[in-house]
Amino acid sequence: MTEPSSPDASPERYDPTAHDYDAVLVVSFGGPEGPDDVMPFLENVLEGLKLPPQAVKGIARRYQRFGGVSPINAHTRDLIAALEAELAAHSINLPVYWGNRNWHPFLNDTLAQMHADGIERAIAYITSTFGSYSGCRRYREDLYTATVNIERPPIIDKLRLGYNHPGFVQAMAERVRDALATVPAERRELAPLVFTAHSLPVSMAQHAPYEAQLTESAQLVTAALGRTHWELAYQSNNASYGEPWLEPRIEDVLVEKGKQGTTDVVVAPIGFVCDHMEVVLDLDVEAKQAAADAGVNLVRAGTVGSHPSYVAMIRELIEERMDASAERRALGRFGPSHDFCAVNCCLSGRPGEPKPSLCGVAAG
Repeated sequence: MTEPSSPDASPERYDPTAHDYDAVLVVSFGGPEGPDDVMPFLENVLEGLKLPPQAVKGIARRYQRFGGVSPINAHTRDLIAALEAELAAHSINLPVYWGNRNWHPFLNDTLAQMHADGIERAIAYITSTFGSYSGCRRYREDLYTATVNIERPPIIDKLRLGYNHPGFVQAMAERVRDALATVPAERRELAPLVFTAHSLPVSMAQHAPYEAQLTESAQLVTAALGRTHWELAYQSNNASYGEPWLEPRIEDVLVEKGKQGTTDVVVAPIGFVCDHMEVVLDLDVEAKQAAADAGVNLVRAGTVGSHPSYVAMIRELIEERMDASAERRALGRFGPSHDFCAVNCCLSGRPGEPKPSLCGVAAG
């Protein structure tokens, strides 16, 4: 096992035990799949946020532009099918369950079904590659909520983050390479790479390794492409909630590129493992229009989706927890991420005590 060098990945936070699992649980955000789903879905997403009705209706209109369908559920189904095939090809005979935070199939229902099916211990893969409250701890809270009312619920372990795993880096590099190939050859070397991720409130980002992991991953992908120059920008900025969010915004970067006379920009949504509404609308529509207004040709790289290297990474992460001697592969400075999250890991940045969650240092 590679010795971790990042301050949040101490050796005692690795699981030394080989586990016999009964199932794999894929945990995702979820999204509406029709016009009638949009408002109930948003009620789940925005629960606890005091947004005015007009603001909620404005968010709903974003989904209605696409017939009320977010691409995330279809992408998650594709990932699960690819993962099932990958596991079977390596003689890992585990059923794959799927539970969402905000839409069907809901995580609560999935855990109840797993309990009814006799599942005693499962390994969870959360479809988020970087550590933050929104992408890690909130899901761990959701897992706690989904199990708390079940008598003798399944034990749930969580796979480590794969932001610096060779499989994720290779998959993302190939998506960017494919995008670069669409830029005319004579302009290709001059096309800058801009990686994007969902912006977060600064107060939340200060309690998580989000920015450091994004920076590391972008650097690793760029190096895999044989390049040296890249930038990181943030998208889907919801600073209208009343507090500062991470910057620079992708729109501002594109405007600046236009002022510099840049002809082409390759934008790679490294912070998303599949196409969300934030990718297809915020990048493919709104950022592309901002680029066109600035005189820049925006070429968007694909998300890793069900790329074979990414799916193989998930299988490797599962094998790590089933075999204590398995190699924990990681690139770059930080080594493999931890299995168990620290008590103060990825806090929300809001006042008050953290909510109960699973998969922390007391687990295992």
